[in-house]
Amino acid sequence: MDDYESPEWHPAFEEYCETIYELDEDDLDVIQARIADRLEVSRPSVSEMVKRMEAEGLINVGDQITLTAEGMHLAETVVRRHRLAERFLTDVLGLTWAQAHQEAGKWEHIISPTVERAMMALLHEPTTCPHGNPIPGSDYETPDLVALDTIKVGQKLTIRRITEELEFTEGMLDFLEGSSIVPGSTGRLSAKSPDGTSTVVIDGTPVVVGGFASARILVSAS
Repeated sequence: MDDYESPEWHPAFEEYCETIYELDEDDLDVIQARIADRLEVSRPSVSEMVKRMEAEGLINVGDQITLTAEGMHLAETVVRRHRLAERFLTDVLGLTWAQAHQEAGKWEHIISPTVERAMMALLHEPTTCPHGNPIPGSDYETPDLVALDTIKVGQKLTIRRITEELEFTEGMLDFLEGSSIVPGSTGRLSAKSPDGTSTVVIDGTPVVVGGFASARILVSAS
């Protein structure tokens, strides 16, 4: 984290850069259709915004959309403030994951560098958001992680990361938090179905996780 500030950008540019960053982070193809789905806007709207962003030097457009250096800096700034806000809202104010995710979407556009530094200090320099996703510019070190649906029945595991794609799935954050499928929770995989559904025992309680989520929950296994 530094004091360099990109030029003032309209929140829409920030949202798009953030979305491109997060899609790439989850190893998803960064194409206009995915951006439209994530932001819940029309494809013609995305097409127009992509043209504007390319003209502004924020992105490069080819088979996939990539961020320029300026676009990356803007994206990392917004993502950092969003994830830091989520941490503050859950750890200090006691909001649920879902509430914090929604509110952080507003905070990310207004947090100043001064407030950002103060929040980092108050929270003792966190390296991830509550869902385990890394805070850009922090001292996060990438652990060896695998998707829940890849481990063997009977293996012990520790939940490490809930990918961004799940954060945008209706009701998923409430389900995962309510089921203690949260970073740091330990358990074991007790069953796995052909469709990818996994049954995880956390604190003695079995939790059934559908195939979509099982492929996007990252764990360390032993």
